[in-house]
Amino acid sequence: MLYYFLISFVSFVMILSKSFTNKPISSNGTKLVFSNVFFEKLLSFLASRFKTRTSFFQFFLGMQLSNKCLVSKFEHGEEEVEKVSLLDLHDLPLDCILEKLSPSELCNVAKVCKSLRKKCRSDYLWEKHMKIKWSKVFGDAAYREWKCYVASRNIDKSSNQHKNQKTILDFLHGFVPFFWIKSKSENYIKSRLDDSIAALYLSLENGKFWFPAQVYNRENGHAGFMLSCYDAQLCYDSRIDTFQARYSPNGRWTIEENIKWERLRVPPIDSPSHVLHISDCLDDLRPGDHVEIQWRRNKEFPYGWWYSIIGHLETCQEQGNHCQCHNKDTVILEFTQYTVGSRWRQTMINRKNHREQGNEIEGFYGGIRKLHSKEEITRWKKLWPTKTVE
Repeated sequence: MLYYFLISFVSFVMILSKSFTNKPISSNGTKLVFSNVFFEKLLSFLASRFKTRTSFFQFFLGMQLSNKCLVSKFEHGEEEVEKVSLLDLHDLPLDCILEKLSPSELCNVAKVCKSLRKKCRSDYLWEKHMKIKWSKVFGDAAYREWKCYVASRNIDKSSNQHKNQKTILDFLHGFVPFFWIKSKSENYIKSRLDDSIAALYLSLENGKFWFPAQVYNRENGHAGFMLSCYDAQLCYDSRIDTFQARYSPNGRWTIEENIKWERLRVPPIDSPSHVLHISDCLDDLRPGDHVEIQWRRNKEFPYGWWYSIIGHLETCQEQGNHCQCHNKDTVILEFTQYTVGSRWRQTMINRKNHREQGNEIEGFYGGIRKLHSKEEITRWKKLWPTKTVE
């Protein structure tokens, strides 16, 4: 049916082709050349269409451009000047150029044409930008959530569309003469979200995608959360280069705004915040070790990670080789951000059979992870309060 339609459409195309010529054709010789070129290209296209899948848009656009150049050359007697386009470059030099561009520059180049748009959306170009800006706050859990977000959004879009049937408008929406026709299928294609790294980067930048991460000293450094780190859903505000966070402690959302980059991190443990972490470092703990321990107010709340230092037992002399604390079953955890005598200053666990322990008054202590990285320890120290907390 497509080819019968094209053949019957020839006369209409001929009329339009004259209308797309900017200047009138004055000489008989020019008319003859234009007519011959037009029919040669048209017949060649119809014949080759049975063998290839070249779009009519590409043919029509190429024919109009060549006819304009040909008519202009005949009218003005100008010699043809060869012009070099960015698309004339081979893949390697073109890729080298695109790799030097910033995200905003890549977006601008992508607006030039379909070929460059495809090039500029390649994952390998955006992986570097993603790593430089987002790797310290965007982890595996966030990427899995992004995949689900894309799939869910596209399913919702699909369910709202009418039956996917080919119509004459679906065919004509790619033609240059019919660029004003906005079919429903065209709008649907444009509204679909892909799961490319470019789409992810731009969704993060414009704040459309909320992703999971952890926030140090939540609620603007409230005393009740000093030197802790909690799970949150984050949204970026590129205007002021800060984040908005949503916490869900017990079925209701708590909002915090203007969170800076240095207060965020990728969750070190890839597990939900309500799940107890199974500690694998208890036998190795010694006084002076830096650790994080799970704690929650009650069993309906999610865990947060709290910074602590392994201390000495009361019976220990705390003198170098005479210390035997690492051979004892009891382990002391000290939270030195609290004043001496505070009920939050110290707690004890059993390294042999430690599970969640605590009560409704002092809260519940969960799993422990030992900090081996100097970067992690330094980060906690930078968040240290200016004065001790009671």
